[in-house]
Amino acid sequence: MIAAACACVAPPASAKDYGRQGAVFPIIEADLLAVIRQRLAAMQASGEIDRANHQLAERTATKVRRPTAVPGIVTTEQERRWMFDPTITVGQDLRDARGRVIVAAGTRVNPLDTVPLRQRLVFLDGDDPAQVAWAMRNTTALDAKLILINGSPFALMKAEQRRFYFDQQGALTRRLGIRAVPALVQQQGRALLIRELVLPNGKGDRG
Repeated sequence: MIAAACACVAPPASAKDYGRQGAVFPIIEADLLAVIRQRLAAMQASGEIDRANHQLAERTATKVRRPTAVPGIVTTEQERRWMFDPTITVGQDLRDARGRVIVAAGTRVNPLDTVPLRQRLVFLDGDDPAQVAWAMRNTTALDAKLILINGSPFALMKAEQRRFYFDQQGALTRRLGIRAVPALVQQQGRALLIRELVLPNGKGDRG
């Protein structure tokens, strides 16, 4: 109470100039864009930009020639087979350009009804000569697509004169539940029959 009363009657504070107490320096802030331009000019003159571009191009080309292997896929040690139903449930109405509903939400759609799997899908390790030899011996370009989970599709295309694909980021093997290769996928009715195959002594029969 007493402190509050004293605060109420205290005279107002007044500003006072105490003069200069030390050296005063102007604020100097470099122009960020000017700094960037100078840095880029120096990098260009030294060839650093050209080297960086060359290294980026090399890394990109290497990644294209040999994509990152799909993690978690091993060589088949025990055969496994199962059926995969690709049917999906449409989450929302699908409409045409005029806004008319062509597929209502909740409709179950099987892609195989409209786009059948005319070629078998063969998943294999491109760095395993036995798997590559088996695939080349037991399939043709007309009846199968060869899909790598590891290795260089370009090197194999050159060596085997056959088109090879790559399961980028494991999108297909993950969707189909494939855990080992070689694996064979083929349509059976309105579903897909999937088999992980064991190749005895690096050999196999036509599947």
